[in-house]
Amino acid sequence: MIDTLILGIAMVLIVEGLVYALAPSLVERMLEAMRAMPLDLRRLIGVSAIAAGATMLWILQSF
Repeated sequence: MIDTLILGIAMVLIVEGLVYALAPSLVERMLEAMRAMPLDLRRLIGVSAIAAGATMLWILQSF
């Protein structure tokens, strides 16, 4: 279980590192767009991402 968690964290770090390395200006624009969004919308996006990730994990564990 813990090795799967560490693997997931490592994969997220790799993907985020690639984004920062390959498109740093895109990250800056994305952060500016996020700042312009209302706080409730940012929370909704976060909760939706959590739900999507949990659903994907549940589907993967089922098979």
